[in-house]
Amino acid sequence: MSGVDQLAGHEPGRYTPKVILVTGAAGFIGANAVAWLLREHPDVQVVAYDAMTYAAHPQSLAMASRGAAARFFFVRGDVRDGDVFATVLDGAARDAQGRPIPAADTVWHLAAESHVDRSILGPGVFVDTNVIGTQRVLDAVRSARDAGRAVRLVHISTDEVYGSLGPGDAAFTEAHPLLPSSPYAASKAASDLLVQAWARTYGLDAVITRCSNNYGPFQFPEKLIPLMIVRAMAQQPLPVYGDGQQVRDWLYVEDHVSALWTVTRSGVAGGRVFNIGAHGERANLDVVRGILHALDRPESLIQHVQDRPAHDRRYAMDATALREATGWEARVPFQHGLEATIRWYRENAAWWKAVLPESQKAAEALYLKGAR
Repeated sequence: MSGVDQLAGHEPGRYTPKVILVTGAAGFIGANAVAWLLREHPDVQVVAYDAMTYAAHPQSLAMASRGAAARFFFVRGDVRDGDVFATVLDGAARDAQGRPIPAADTVWHLAAESHVDRSILGPGVFVDTNVIGTQRVLDAVRSARDAGRAVRLVHISTDEVYGSLGPGDAAFTEAHPLLPSSPYAASKAASDLLVQAWARTYGLDAVITRCSNNYGPFQFPEKLIPLMIVRAMAQQPLPVYGDGQQVRDWLYVEDHVSALWTVTRSGVAGGRVFNIGAHGERANLDVVRGILHALDRPESLIQHVQDRPAHDRRYAMDATALREATGWEARVPFQHGLEATIRWYRENAAWWKAVLPESQKAAEALYLKGAR
């Protein structure tokens, strides 16, 4: 177990999942969730469900499930296809290898279109996947419950549903109004409200988590940290939106996954919301400078480009409610996590080079054209 693994620990609760169905499992957080669950919980089986869109990488799941193939099942499927999803949830399907799939007692709903820049260029797929897809998941969980089979749903959302904070504003609490700025954030806010409505109307066993900005292994290099790492390694210009003083609360992905496990085990339901954050506020420009310093690259690679529309100035999460309810706290310091992330991208060049052409599309359209 690595030092980062040891830091990203957890405390047990009341509910004990046996089979967790992870939607969006081949994406960034999904692949880390699969790897963490299989490594940390040998009694848990994992069913990975993913449509394998542009941000999914088959190699991510191969790496995440290494050494635990007997407890890992993969099905290619779209959350918008309610019939297929329900079949998988109920254990009435076979995986990609032809093996029967165990019925899930827990769903970690991570499947989503998640890149803000892409949502600005084409919002329709964000509404379709994030809103309609969530409704399909909710209906499948409800059908399982109505058939006498309890299923617990953990719906993973984002701090972006809250909008933007000013420099002196207190961090977001769960009571903050939903004020999304981007099509992506609006689609996630809508999906959160669906989960709460289904929990209250139909009595589903559901809980919502809203996390701050994640970073770590397997992140598609269209997001800030991996994009800057791979460009800095190649000594290419590093485009920074506006003045670079946009502040984000950075959360190491394994801390996030450990929080999801803790929330799952807690048994809290009723559509309750928990914020997940790490008190890791840093300006984007400072993050980029830290990457350059770690890679021994000059700051002259930084190029400021025109800011994107409706760019939220600051996010910060107050995770007091989660700590008081479960005892969970983030354990991985930002510098420790950043060094581990840089090391992973250095050691896994074949992984990110395979996805780099696709990852550049939205970036080229919005800001890489300004960094040549």
